[in-house]
Amino acid sequence: QVQVVESGGGLVQSGGSLRLSCTVSGRIERVNGTAWYRLPPGKEGEWERELVARIMSDTTATYADSVKGRFTISRDNAKNTAYLQMSSLEAEDTAVYYCRPQILLKGARVFTNYWGQGTQVTVSP
Repeated sequence: QVQVVESGGGLVQSGGSLRLSCTVSGRIERVNGTAWYRLPPGKEGEWERELVARIMSDTTATYADSVKGRFTISRDNAKNTAYLQMSSLEAEDTAVYYCRPQILLKGARVFTNYWGQGTQVTVSP
């Protein structure tokens, strides 16, 4: 019913930039907030994913301290897409990045959180 697809990951040198995208499609009534999480190397569990940034429907954004001033989260409601612009990347930013949109399906009464499949970001020193 719902597809959540991240893209934009890759290999970049320290100090470089990447922009991740998270597109939602399917039988969707509305997307509320969207969050970006990351899973660093050596960790595997869903519970080990770290919250990186979150944007609400009113575009209010919050960030983890480790990325403040370097990452910017945004959204395009018309495209059901959220973005994570990452600048001044560091080796410590290497991780699999996941988006987590809060979605109201058509005919549903409550929002549900969904995970994308993840996109790898590797920052070389």
